[in-house]
Amino acid sequence: MANVQYYDVILKPVVTEKSMADMADKKYTFLVNPEANKTQIKEAVEKMFEGTKVLSVNTLNNDGKNKRRGMVVGKTAKTKKAIVKLTAESKDIEIFQGL
Repeated sequence: MANVQYYDVILKPVVTEKSMADMADKKYTFLVNPEANKTQIKEAVEKMFEGTKVLSVNTLNNDGKNKRRGMVVGKTAKTKKAIVKLTAESKDIEIFQGL
């Protein structure tokens, strides 16, 4: 496995209706590096967002989709999502506040 730094772990937040509804329960969804494990994701969230304490991390691996363009067949890149649950006394993550 490659050496993954904490700022390389979280790629971008996932903004969907379901992820916005989960914010009431202090659950935040991120697109993460496919090589990152749960411990690295927890450390990255706590370092990137001040005052946050992670209670649990759930991950989902998505395989790439088959795509065709004429006779050429290929696959899109595989992705990994992480659902991060914060503790009750933890601060909220501000990047989601204006959405």
